[in-house]
Amino acid sequence: MHSRLFTIFDFPFPSYFVLLLTGFLVATACGAVWARRLGHNPDVIVNLGISMAIAGVVGARLAHVLFDGFFWDYVHLCTDPAKVAWKISQQECLAPVGGDWLFGGGGQATGIWDATAGVCRPKGADCWAWANVMAGGLTYYGGFIGASAVAIWQLRRDNFPFWRAADMAGMFVALGLGYGRMGCLLAGCCFGNTCSLPWALRFPPHSPAVDKQFQLGQLHSESVSSLPVHPTQIYESLGCLLLAALLILRLHPRKRYDGQVFLTFVGGYATLRFLLEFLRNDDRGGWLGLSTSQLIGVGLAGLALFLQTRMAQQRAASAVKHS
Repeated sequence: MHSRLFTIFDFPFPSYFVLLLTGFLVATACGAVWARRLGHNPDVIVNLGISMAIAGVVGARLAHVLFDGFFWDYVHLCTDPAKVAWKISQQECLAPVGGDWLFGGGGQATGIWDATAGVCRPKGADCWAWANVMAGGLTYYGGFIGASAVAIWQLRRDNFPFWRAADMAGMFVALGLGYGRMGCLLAGCCFGNTCSLPWALRFPPHSPAVDKQFQLGQLHSESVSSLPVHPTQIYESLGCLLLAALLILRLHPRKRYDGQVFLTFVGGYATLRFLLEFLRNDDRGGWLGLSTSQLIGVGLAGLALFLQTRMAQQRAASAVKHS
């Protein structure tokens, strides 16, 4: 685990954020090459990639704030910091380098230790903590929805075939996700449940996995390594790379209509994510026994299936009409 990949002029670059942007750059570069080969203007795809990256980060952050179970922490951090209680050890609370998920640090103590309650309190009010994307806390489906909304608007503005561009996105976003999830591994987030498999991972002391296991009473201290857990980040990374390979090498050359590749990506990723969520143990919010991502995934998979069926029927009807 290496939550900060590198530092430039005392400014830390979080591993997750760097690899997430790397994934966007890879997807955008591949998309530009794809557009040129099909005779389209690659500049449209480059501009689209930049817009989607910005909208994706904004959407991912807003979804984290609203749906991952930290909403009232962000509200109270602005209005009444005394109501915020971080259940971490005194050592971590007073550490000179604040943990990313504690809304920053900046070289000073993360918080103030409340010995009576046995919790860590913030040092003061911070009404902009919710917007600090560099502090971690990004939710994929929020980013997907935000990026998709911008893509629809921009492609229509540029008169670029929407479903053809969507097929490009389906192939290369899956590829980019493979990079992004390795950033999760380096950051220590999105960790799995305990297991005894030979490929299980242990995370270092004071990592998110250790904090969670300590809260659940599975560890006696936060100064020890975690119990072995499912490497869910690696599972998802490999799953996304396999999905990308299937879309690029098999489905795209044989697609029957524009939109088929993208909708297959949406359904395939939703299925992969739905299953992997059962193996995860980090805080993600949820309802009715399902996580937020599972609930959104069910809706998106259903929509993808509906559109696939409708497009296939339209294509069949068109073929009959012109036969």
